[in-house]
Amino acid sequence: MHAPDGFLEPSVAVITAVIAFVAVSAGVRYAGRELGDRQVPLAGVAAAFIFAAQMVNFPVAAGTTGHLVGGALAAVLLGPWVGMLVVSVVVLVQAVLFADGGLTALGYNTLNMAIVTAFGGWAAFVLLRKLMPSTSAGVVGAGAVAAGISVVLSAAAFSIEWLFGATAPVAFDTVFGAMVGVHVLIGIGEAVITGLVLSAVMASRPDLVRGAAHLSADELKVTSRVGFRPFVIGSVFAAVVVGVVVSQFAASNPDGLERVAINNGFEESATDHALASIWFSDYATAGISNESVSLAVAGVVGICITLLVGGGVVSASRSARRRQTA
Repeated sequence: MHAPDGFLEPSVAVITAVIAFVAVSAGVRYAGRELGDRQVPLAGVAAAFIFAAQMVNFPVAAGTTGHLVGGALAAVLLGPWVGMLVVSVVVLVQAVLFADGGLTALGYNTLNMAIVTAFGGWAAFVLLRKLMPSTSAGVVGAGAVAAGISVVLSAAAFSIEWLFGATAPVAFDTVFGAMVGVHVLIGIGEAVITGLVLSAVMASRPDLVRGAAHLSADELKVTSRVGFRPFVIGSVFAAVVVGVVVSQFAASNPDGLERVAINNGFEESATDHALASIWFSDYATAGISNESVSLAVAGVVGICITLLVGGGVVSASRSARRRQTA
């Protein structure tokens, strides 16, 4: 879903940039209301994990791959405002330091990957959990299905933007059908990954999950909890394993958006990234010839930066909220 520069007309890029700026600004203002003090580090950990997971493309069809978007996962863990901020940080870091997603495309990439998936995923989750049992399994199931839905919503959002800002003579219904079709498959992978992560967190620290706040202790049925510090350390370690080790086995075929662009002849609308020669462009570290080591170093750098920036943004929001309350 990382759109490059040039896929949409400048007018759409500007409008979506304004929408994204307003939403992120509001997120910084309201995020502090969603989290307790002990949940703030989870925001940085979530940003680091989502960054690492997005390095891992998995095959979904012949010649097509997908990767975790993470907006719904972050929303269920942290609430929609913080979830949106977390993925926005990831999208920004990827565009600026890794040349993944265009700079002029930041507006619609943030809108599609962070805002739509976090709020759309949260809305789907709230509806679905009413149909699920009031248990940890119910939270996991609702979160997983909502995550799959959020990916389809993101694909639909790009299609609507294409309707108003197409850069090639390809009909809206063609793009919409292709985008939604392939992202239904990618959404299955999103649902599986989200379900696994939520299961792990619910089994160890359900008290930190915003989407489980409605459950009583009896409904959670947790016999023991992992200590807070071991939980954070273990979560960071999991992110490093994904970004350094699992990423080595990522599929190299085009992702859903790239495949739709290739199949429908608008891939040539993309323009070169302004930072294409940056040190970590395309998740390769300049000056390191060994591809595995190069990828691993880029992964560690990205994980550290998203961990610090994601946690820092939410922590600043929390501090500002405290001052206002005082």
